[in-house]
Amino acid sequence: MKKDFYIEVNSHQRNHDGERISGDVFLYRYIKEEDRVIAVLSDGMGHGVKANILATLTSTMALNFTSEHKEVDRIAEIIMNTLPVCSERKISYSTFTIIDIDSSGRVNILEYDNPPTIVLRGNQQFDPSWKKVVLEKGKHSGKILKTCTFMPEKEDRIVVCSDGVAQSGMGSEAFPFGWERDNVATYAAALVNSEASISAVMLAGKIVSMAHKNDAYKAKDDISCAIIYFRDPRKLLICTGPPYEKDKDKELAAKVKDYKGKVILCGGTTADILARELNRKIVDELIFEDPELPPESFLEGIDLVTEGILTLQKVNEILKTYNNSTRLGKGPADKIVKLLMESDEIHFIIGTRINIAHQDPNLPVELEIRRTVVKRIARLLEEKWLKNVTFEYI
Repeated sequence: MKKDFYIEVNSHQRNHDGERISGDVFLYRYIKEEDRVIAVLSDGMGHGVKANILATLTSTMALNFTSEHKEVDRIAEIIMNTLPVCSERKISYSTFTIIDIDSSGRVNILEYDNPPTIVLRGNQQFDPSWKKVVLEKGKHSGKILKTCTFMPEKEDRIVVCSDGVAQSGMGSEAFPFGWERDNVATYAAALVNSEASISAVMLAGKIVSMAHKNDAYKAKDDISCAIIYFRDPRKLLICTGPPYEKDKDKELAAKVKDYKGKVILCGGTTADILARELNRKIVDELIFEDPELPPESFLEGIDLVTEGILTLQKVNEILKTYNNSTRLGKGPADKIVKLLMESDEIHFIIGTRINIAHQDPNLPVELEIRRTVVKRIARLLEEKWLKNVTFEYI
């Protein structure tokens, strides 16, 4: 069975007050060949560099062993026996939650010492029926881990937090024992109740902000929250370049007209073809929001119309360093990145007619042929943001 939903994975973090590096590490990977998503949140003991090293080691091992389909107790055993032991407390300490989602959508979670994972079905808590796993050998025999397996439904969310969330506010009048996992779950459910389609990054951000507020805006621990959200995919079509044969222009126009989702046209010739075939008028903007690029144009029924190769080149540059805290400008490339980030399934239609303008030997080498730039963008989208990218050449 093939899953009929998109899996959105995102997280938000805030460092321990005064620290420049987080002792919590969240990693995830999409294994394309198996259509599988693996995510790990690890919290290293203490905070700062030492905690970050422990958590990085743990999460990297967890990702690699899980992707090799090792048994859960074996994964736990290897990780816990590999971690260095703290010289003062004589314990090697790094918690972890591993989430493995296979191609049918089935979810396996393995958890060790993180606050219990929250599963929301719509705006209600869902109990995936947890089982205990007791380690039998090695220096950690007797340690207890928890695991569960369930089939998610559309609009389910998995919420994973570090101690910095569950213990925020500890000792305060409002939360003498900390915010606690059940209150976090109630808060998350209330947010979903008030905004049913809240994105993973927004929900994680609000939970982290609330935990920070509980700590009177001075985080007493690293605060991390990761969300996995199963939902209908949001679709985006990007057309760039004119079709190889002129008689394919009509076919291109029909594909754009019938597309169920947002549409971006990259390239003046591409826009001219669509305006002609759909009998609509292009309106050019004269304000340069980005001094490096020609301004965008407007075409009725199309979400964004930009210049071609230079703009795509800039999109690729922005994506290389883009993260949740990047502030995008108003230029055409920034607008494309914003739409890419808001979409899950991105389909490129690439025209294969060679543009005479790009055959001039005096033009900079950066004007690589369209395909190479698009492939680079696609690789970043797939690897860094788990987007589902498809191509079609015309």
